[in-house]
Amino acid sequence: MTGRGGRRTQTERDAITVEIGYALCSAAFAAAVVFGAVAGPALLFSLPDALETLLLGAGTVLAPVLFAVRTVGVLIRFGRSARTGRSGRTEPDS
Repeated sequence: MTGRGGRRTQTERDAITVEIGYALCSAAFAAAVVFGAVAGPALLFSLPDALETLLLGAGTVLAPVLFAVRTVGVLIRFGRSARTGRSGRTEPDS
């Protein structure tokens, strides 16, 4: 993250910690929403057994896949912005 090969500052370590927390929380929320949207009807309504099994299976597979993709995507985007020096925030004078 430093680009100069030295140790990270406390600010840089804090930024990494916050970004990891954001990645995990946003991924958990997205996975829960997708699971609810896909498997929710099977849990709420009386559907044929084959359809319930299909919906629950699809939700069970999609939720962790989305969790992993979202987490990795956020962290990769953070790593790229850290290398280029852009934090994603606007400058005060802009």
